Amino acid sequence: MVKEGMAKKPRTVLTLEENEVPFRLPANWQWSQIAEIGLLSPRNEAADEIQASFVPMPMIAAEYGATCSHEARRWGEIKKGYTHFAEGDVGLAKITPCFQNGKSTVFRNLTGGLGSGTTELHVVRPLLVDPNFVILFFKSPRFIEIGISKMTGTAGQKRVPAEYFAHSPFSLPPLAEQHRIVAKVDELMTLCDRLEAARTDREATRNRLATASLARLNAPDSKPATFRKHAAFALDNLTPLTARPDQIKALRQTILNLAVRGKLVPQDPNDEPASELLKRIAAEKMRMVRVGEIRKLKRVPGIDKPPYSLPDSWCWSPIREVVSDRGQCVPKTAFTYIDVTTIDKENGFIATPKVLHADKAPSRARKIVRKGDVVYSCVRPYLLNVAIIEEDFDPPPIVSTAFAVMNGHDFVLSRFQWIVLRSPFMVACVEGEMRGQAYPAINDADFARLPFPLPPLAEQHRIVAKVDELMALCDQLEVGVVEDNDIRHSLLDAQLHEVLTSSGEYCSIRYSGSSNIGNRNSP
Repeated sequence: MVKEGMAKKPRTVLTLEENEVPFRLPANWQWSQIAEIGLLSPRNEAADEIQASFVPMPMIAAEYGATCSHEARRWGEIKKGYTHFAEGDVGLAKITPCFQNGKSTVFRNLTGGLGSGTTELHVVRPLLVDPNFVILFFKSPRFIEIGISKMTGTAGQKRVPAEYFAHSPFSLPPLAEQHRIVAKVDELMTLCDRLEAARTDREATRNRLATASLARLNAPDSKPATFRKHAAFALDNLTPLTARPDQIKALRQTILNLAVRGKLVPQDPNDEPASELLKRIAAEKMRMVRVGEIRKLKRVPGIDKPPYSLPDSWCWSPIREVVSDRGQCVPKTAFTYIDVTTIDKENGFIATPKVLHADKAPSRARKIVRKGDVVYSCVRPYLLNVAIIEEDFDPPPIVSTAFAVMNGHDFVLSRFQWIVLRSPFMVACVEGEMRGQAYPAINDADFARLPFPLPPLAEQHRIVAKVDELMALCDQLEVGVVEDNDIRHSLLDAQLHEVLTSSGEYCSIRYSGSSNIGNRNSP
């Protein structure tokens, strides 16, 4: 080609030293370099009037086996200032993040057999080498991982150097074997597509089953016998219904929903009904007002329209009639400050309280709390930050006015309050009363009027015990999901390692881990 003027004389390619080769090759393979097996940065010569293909970076596919798309344009419009290529050439994106994502392609079906495109391409025209085998090399995890470490430039505009593209060790098999390798990769990728489709169908079926099962449990008006049947089905199929973390999250929400509807534990006819419990709560509040522990607040209207049916021993009541607020004070001495950022939202406890001096008190540091109280964040983005004050802080605690404070007077368990506040029912109630655009919130008055499902005190204890038991089971399921995935990956790694590194038919393949199994960008 040089003699005929079809190519420039290439630069001398340095021979790879023994210590530069990454692994041992079969006897009939040879270490080479891209610069040695093709023409780099080829140029096209054609009349300006002919139609050719223009390929910008977005049209270059990252997935193995996908062909790039192109636009037909006059060659005269696209020949200057762009990277040239022709039918069968191989292009590699050199800029971040396209290189990391595996953008490389064999140019096929070009208009007029030639084209040009983004300048962010390295291009080689393979000679007596299967272009599809070159693509396997460019998409291999090893080539990409080492290439990332070789990139130069600023953080947002790093590029793969031409030196790395042209002179990386390239394992070259005989041409016939190249064809066999490409055919085998295509066969296995087709199998991966079938496996992925089967997994997608299986997951869709599992999702429908899980959604339907939990929906049946959450149905508000199901008959006891029907509910027991649905609950038995869900428990018998708990493992297949909770194969992913999001499904376990939905199960947790279902547990809370059943707890506040009186469907999680059986009712005991010997329990003191909640209506009597409310009378005792009212009497305790009057005593606390007399001794100055709390201030007397105006009663709020009762619940005219119950949100849903409760067991006979339960009753609906506004939150203010069930619990009380301890009031506010301006700190005079050092105090433990609890604001909305100190709550561990998932686990419901005070994670990072701060001790402040009175002269450093924020204007929001006003609300009084004591051990056993429940605090509930009424502002976004911390809505649902619910926590139980579980210790005697020293110095005494003060919480932000962004919290609603709930004191249950020993008649409403702190843990049961937490269950109600985190339930889907109460979340919907709070969201329905929020005001504001940028930082939606619910004020104390609106929060005090929200409906609270109150069971007998004895049943509260049973509900809390059952919720804790089931949440512990959910914790085990989450650990099991992670462990199952790890076991599956380990088994797959072991099987692939055995196949790909054994001294048999496939000893020519270098294995570098299965982190990209199922990723068509990394054959």
